[in-house]
Amino acid sequence: MRADRLVSLVLLLRQHGRLSAATLARELEVSTRTVLRDIEALSAAGVPVYAERGRHGGFALLPGFRTELTGLNHDEALALLVAGSRRGAQAFGLGSALASAMLKVIDALPDNYRDTAAGAAERLLIDPETDLLSRRLVSEDAPGAIAAEVLRAVLAGHKLRLHYAAADQAPRWRTVDPIGLVTVRDRSYLLATRSGADRTYRLSRILEAEALPEPAQRPDRVDLDQAWQERSTRFRAGGDQVTVRVRLHPARREDLVGTALAVLAEETEPDGWLRLEVTFQDPRHAEWALWQLSASAEALSPQWLRDSLHTRATTIATRYEPPSS
Repeated sequence: MRADRLVSLVLLLRQHGRLSAATLARELEVSTRTVLRDIEALSAAGVPVYAERGRHGGFALLPGFRTELTGLNHDEALALLVAGSRRGAQAFGLGSALASAMLKVIDALPDNYRDTAAGAAERLLIDPETDLLSRRLVSEDAPGAIAAEVLRAVLAGHKLRLHYAAADQAPRWRTVDPIGLVTVRDRSYLLATRSGADRTYRLSRILEAEALPEPAQRPDRVDLDQAWQERSTRFRAGGDQVTVRVRLHPARREDLVGTALAVLAEETEPDGWLRLEVTFQDPRHAEWALWQLSASAEALSPQWLRDSLHTRATTIATRYEPPSS
């Protein structure tokens, strides 16, 4: 929208001082001709923007011109700037809007807050792309255009037509009534209903999305946290779930708990190891999770899981036996 672009133009000049038309065009992703028209519009509206001619010329604001944001203290500003470093907005197609909002917050801060808050925010990092072992953390963001279309339908309360690729199924079209969007551990989900039944869709599996003009059939108000908890409970109760008893080194507890569906029981043994009863979505999930823990875990039951892990370990050991002399 042009109004948003005009505000962004003013904020760029506030932050950087004099900028050329070419630089402004690149930052705003428009043509230089559009920038010149915007400069004329700002001047006509009373914004004190002026041109400086010459090789190093450009556009600038008269000294002292600024927007204002009252009532924001240093810690509040710091909280906003740190929140702006998170990737959640990217998942919902709001990355550019978040960047614009952060620019406005910084510009509107009082002089004595701006530098200290911005400097402090540089020293706080949330959700880096890799962990300490340089393993890239998997993010399942949907393409920006798809995420934006889904968000548009959610906020407008319109039906949504999806081309969706469910796990182990061929993609197909379906029309849903969107309820809300949830991000959990860098995975984003659309909560919706289809023909009155609750449905949950992973945004990264949506191949195409189209907001329809028809209003969605949904309640006027929703407790999204409660809705997510209810769906999570139903998910954990479904499928070919298996219950596993496992003996575990305490240093690997979070690794196990992080992948299991639920912890049903837990106790500490005299030697400090843990004994847990946990559930997994299916046998394949259970075998994978215990194998990742290597010698730090021992599956106590069921017997088929012990047998499966024994077969896998024997196969690996045989493969790496030293050659016979």
